[in-house]
Amino acid sequence: MSNRQNSTPRRPVHARDAASLILLRGSRRNPEVLLGRRRLDARFMPGIYVFPGGRVDRGDYAHAAPFSIRDDVLTKLERHCAPRRARALIWAAIRETWEESGLLVGQPGRIQNATLSPLHEAYAQAGLTPLTGQLDYIARAITPARSPIRYNTRFFLADGAIAPGILHHTSELEDIGWRSVSEAINDLDLMNVTHFALTEAINLWREGLPQNPERKVARLTTRLNTRLITLE
Repeated sequence: MSNRQNSTPRRPVHARDAASLILLRGSRRNPEVLLGRRRLDARFMPGIYVFPGGRVDRGDYAHAAPFSIRDDVLTKLERHCAPRRARALIWAAIRETWEESGLLVGQPGRIQNATLSPLHEAYAQAGLTPLTGQLDYIARAITPARSPIRYNTRFFLADGAIAPGILHHTSELEDIGWRSVSEAINDLDLMNVTHFALTEAINLWREGLPQNPERKVARLTTRLNTRLITLE
């Protein structure tokens, strides 16, 4: 009986909702991208350079509700998730970027309910209000089923010019900073998923960040050790 139990395929771990923000700034041909190195003792992708990001928290749903997102972005996200989750994903991307880098995606203004969360307090202290409407949804990646930790990650893109602040290392990301895209691709240790999302971001950046609700979004999955990129 024990042999049968050992041979029984393990059920895949549920892929948790996650969001990541790709910030680009500078020239259209070779912009700079914000990347940080995950800690060497991290459970997921240790020592790898990544964009700021992480899983969606319960509070992201409530905190995102008052803020607007672009109609074309909502249209693309609604192909695979409800509007409430779509907004939570965008808020999570902004929150994780602040938590992991110190940068706030925002513009001068006054945020309501300044004591609602640490992020709200950070906006209030900086005299900024969130710019949720400036994020574009550009790619999705789902961790392979065999992985013990799985994420269903949506990648967003924004101009780094709208993310002021002072960069600092955090408990999540070390060696965080702006690097030219050419340096990132040629010199840094990037996972396939990071390279995939960065390629999508660069292509759109060079097109001038077009707002097109009909644009298909690339999705990266893995089946039988083969990378599959489909459009959805």
